[in-house]
Amino acid sequence: MPGLPDADPAEIGFDSERLARIGPAMQRYIDDGKVPNLVTLVARHGKVAWFDARGHLDIDQETPADDNTLFRMYSNTKPITGAAIMILAQEGKLTPDDSIGRYLPAYKNMRVQSAEPGVTERATRGITIRDCLTNTTGFASPATAPLAWRAHYKDVFEKLGWTGKGDSAATVRQRVDAQACLPLAHQPGTVFGYHMGFMAAGAVIEEVSGQSLETFFRERIFDPLGMDATGFYVREGQEANLGACYAPREVDGEMRLHRTETGAESEKVTGPRTFFAAGGDRCGVVSTIGDYTRFGQMLLNGGELDGARILSRKAVEYMVSNHTPGLDIPMTGPGFGWGLGVSVRTGDGGFPLLRSIGSYGWGGAAGTTYFGDPKEGIVAACFTQLLNAGGMPNNDYQGEFQRLVYYALDD
Repeated sequence: MPGLPDADPAEIGFDSERLARIGPAMQRYIDDGKVPNLVTLVARHGKVAWFDARGHLDIDQETPADDNTLFRMYSNTKPITGAAIMILAQEGKLTPDDSIGRYLPAYKNMRVQSAEPGVTERATRGITIRDCLTNTTGFASPATAPLAWRAHYKDVFEKLGWTGKGDSAATVRQRVDAQACLPLAHQPGTVFGYHMGFMAAGAVIEEVSGQSLETFFRERIFDPLGMDATGFYVREGQEANLGACYAPREVDGEMRLHRTETGAESEKVTGPRTFFAAGGDRCGVVSTIGDYTRFGQMLLNGGELDGARILSRKAVEYMVSNHTPGLDIPMTGPGFGWGLGVSVRTGDGGFPLLRSIGSYGWGGAAGTTYFGDPKEGIVAACFTQLLNAGGMPNNDYQGEFQRLVYYALDD
């Protein structure tokens, strides 16, 4: 089994027959042309009860997906960034409540757009590292920035790649510095605005550690955990394991899979190997389902796996606690908050869910998702390579996978 030792499902509290329903359920999404592949893994108490790989890396070449398949993780990079920050926190090198301006001088004395167009006011406080990891920085996004900014901050928009004319050639650090030139859309800590602070969080990690984000992740997380296939770029000799990426496209009145890039032409293979973005920009890290499950199991174990101590138990507890009480989070709806790089199930409002209160996890833009459930001892992951998966009608493979995992519990 990939990632962790395996066990008979019945020995760790699963009904084998019910758990096996995951396979044909996932196959239906592949057969219906909803996704190119689905690789699923369910572990409990540190042992794998279910692993299954279906579909193809590239549907035109029919190369089967397997346990070595690499995935563009996009925002599944965010939990790794949360763990990296907590490594530095437990070493006393920073705290989540530090202003990022302490490490990134461009972010000192930020101003906030007022209700009157063209008028700004001083921020009531600095943007903190916590704000970056909980999506509460107050930064505007390309979709929410006032139209007048496009002319007034034309050079900044170009450097950030916000012009709609393709991505920018700017480095991550150049983008971080450019973002500081824009006013905030909201006072820090007051409004949920997804993703916009993670590049700055990555820059803080680099400043404090004196290492590139790639080196820090590799030396402090990936290598100790034996995540031998994970990194911001595909490792030498593993190029054939990265498949194509797809997106829905309407053809003759039907939504069909459209290949956006092959594995061979991906920047993750061709380089240049210089773009290390903590929030998952430009695909984030690449990983196998086994590697990523090892990271998830480390968190579930309280910061340790197979003798490698990455975080203290209290550091993990802090990371996966809800840091946004009372804040409206539209993208998850009621019943969820945000920890440091992870979404957290709080149970406050909304309909009941099978997932336990206190469970946590997140997903990525190309269809990857993972969750950890401390109450049930479960780590589960479901991976594919489909951008905007929700744009494909009736494509609830993630929800069905999660439901089948919980329905299979038998203790």
